[in-house]
Amino acid sequence: MDFVVTADGSSTLYHAEVGEHYHSKHGALQESKHVFIHSGLAYFIEKEKVDSVAILEVGFGTGLNFLQSTDYSIREGIKLQYCGIEAYPLAADIIFSMGYDNYVSLSVWNAFKDKYADALTRSVHFADDIDWQIAHCKVLEFKSDQLFDVIYFDAFAAIHQPEMWTDETLAHVCQYLRVGGVFVTYAITGNLKRSMKALGFEIEKAPGAPGKREMLRAVKL
Repeated sequence: MDFVVTADGSSTLYHAEVGEHYHSKHGALQESKHVFIHSGLAYFIEKEKVDSVAILEVGFGTGLNFLQSTDYSIREGIKLQYCGIEAYPLAADIIFSMGYDNYVSLSVWNAFKDKYADALTRSVHFADDIDWQIAHCKVLEFKSDQLFDVIYFDAFAAIHQPEMWTDETLAHVCQYLRVGGVFVTYAITGNLKRSMKALGFEIEKAPGAPGKREMLRAVKL
């Protein structure tokens, strides 16, 4: 893994085997906040007028989206359940070297460091009103007894990891999203739009993060 500083000063990793960065080179932090926090989590809260949200993330990666979601939820008084699917979890020393402590409160960062290893094996109580786990499995092996409110779909791009964007994969993931739930991803392609429509979603071309004109947001009907 190679550390890379993105355009907004935040760091990402380059995965040589996949041939892609974990986040946008135009700004890892900006992408996380725009695509997942503002266009996903905050959008759902405003739409549904709720104070409790369950998030399923496909591609936990470096944990940046989790950290931002947790920090946001604590500030806004939101009860959060968070499950990240990750087939190949990063080593703790790599994640803790990303510099993401600069973008969240000290209490969130310390809890993240203390509980990362445990979250890989079970659900942990992260903080007041926040529970967290990392499902250490491939996406098609993921199973859950609960439905989620928001899906962060943050897999590597289809050109590098096409198996993550198939109808089968999308259908498997979206079965765990409740009616009225929101699916967000940084990408938007014709194939993706057709797949989501076929799965019973109302799709929207939302403004993209820096470097991308548009992104996809979809609501399950």
